[in-house]
Amino acid sequence: MGASQTRSEHKYQDLMDKTGFSVEQIKNLHKRFEQLSGNEETISRENLENIPALANNPIRRQIIGAFFDKRNQHQNEVGSFEEIGFEQFLMVMSHFRPPTLKTTEEERETMRKEKLRFLFNMHDTDNDGTITLEEYRKAVEELLSKSGAIGQEGAKAIADAAMLEVASTNVPHMAPDDFYEGITFEHFEQILKGLEMESRMHIRFLDVDTTTMRCGRSTS
Repeated sequence: MGASQTRSEHKYQDLMDKTGFSVEQIKNLHKRFEQLSGNEETISRENLENIPALANNPIRRQIIGAFFDKRNQHQNEVGSFEEIGFEQFLMVMSHFRPPTLKTTEEERETMRKEKLRFLFNMHDTDNDGTITLEEYRKAVEELLSKSGAIGQEGAKAIADAAMLEVASTNVPHMAPDDFYEGITFEHFEQILKGLEMESRMHIRFLDVDTTTMRCGRSTS
C-alpha cells in the first residue's frame, strides 16, 4: 500500500512539473477525461466530435485536431496521434492554464508564447512554419460561411483582403508583383501584439472551467 501510494505521488508530481497544474486540478481533469473516454485509457477524435457544445463551433475541426497534434505536446515531434492518453490530454489542456498571482514576468511571457504557438499550429496545418493564403482562406471561410450570414465566395474575398492587409503590414516594401508566402510565427506574434492572451485563452466546451480547472458547467 505504501509503495503504491508513493508511485501515485511520484506520478502526480511528474504531471505537475510538466503541466503546472495542481494535484486537485489534475484529478478534476482526469474525471472529465474518463467521462469523455467512457472510462477507457484513450480518447479518439470521435469522442470529442460527440461533445454537443462543439457541434456548431465554426472552428470545431481545428479545435479537435489540436488535441491530436504532436506539436502541442511540448516535445519536438510532428504529425498526429490516432488516439491520446490522459497525459497527452493534460499536456494540451495546459495551454489553457491561466497565470496565477505567483507567476513571474518571465513565466508569463513563456506562457503567452506557448499559447500563441498553439493557436498558430491550429492554422499551420501542413507544419511548414507558415500560415499560407490557402490555410488562412480556409479558416476564414469556415468561420464566416457557417454563420449563414455570408456565402463562401464572400468569405473567400474577405480572407484574401485580410491576407493582403497582413502582407502590407508585415512586408511594407513588398513590390506589387511580389508573392507573399504567408504568415510566419514572428508575423503572427506581431499581429496579436498587445492582446492579453495569458488569462483570456480559455476552454469551456469540455465542461471544464480553465480558470479553476473544475468539471461542470460554468455558472457565469
